[in-house]
Amino acid sequence: MGKLRVHNLSISVDGYAAGPNQNLDNPLGVGGERLHEWIFKTRYGRRMIGEEGGDEGLDNEFLARGDVGIGATVMGRNMFGPIRGRWADDDWKGWWGPDPPYHHPVFVLTHHQRAPITMEGGTTFNFVTDGIESALSQAFAAAGGLDVRLGGGAATVQQYLKAGLIDELQFAIVPIFLGAGERLFDNLEGGPVGYECMELVSSPSVTHARFVRSSA
Repeated sequence: MGKLRVHNLSISVDGYAAGPNQNLDNPLGVGGERLHEWIFKTRYGRRMIGEEGGDEGLDNEFLARGDVGIGATVMGRNMFGPIRGRWADDDWKGWWGPDPPYHHPVFVLTHHQRAPITMEGGTTFNFVTDGIESALSQAFAAAGGLDVRLGGGAATVQQYLKAGLIDELQFAIVPIFLGAGERLFDNLEGGPVGYECMELVSSPSVTHARFVRSSA
């Protein structure tokens, strides 16, 4: 069976994965875009937005590794868009334009039903209303033996950590302070347990930490 993996989840030194007041103009919260500046300095990150150039090296390597062997993605509704409550219409189709960077099935956690959305490039957004385990089961089935990536945001990662369902957790610690927003390791009743640090390496921009769930 495949694994559930979190990759290249950026957090500040004070533990925030997004800034405060997330909205249409600030999808990562106020100041949250600073968490992702390192990504778009790399060749892999620039290619994701259709641009050339960019640095190679450690950060580029971690970005590329995060997409290897992934057959489906699970994300929270907050990551899909700024809309709350019932879907007012079908106009909103994510932050990423007509050709999102996933190119495989994506399962969005929500409390409100919505028909699947087929996008360019092989991405289909499926909306799951019956919980995190159902979303993961559907994602594994769609992945066809490959791994599933957990995209976020912080509250969604917390739910899967509390349920003990994440097999691999890799995040990038960005040397900034946000001071407010969504902290990755809040609401965990003592923090994630049962994980062993397998890699801890730094570039000039970020520190990459990779944890794997212990088999013991």
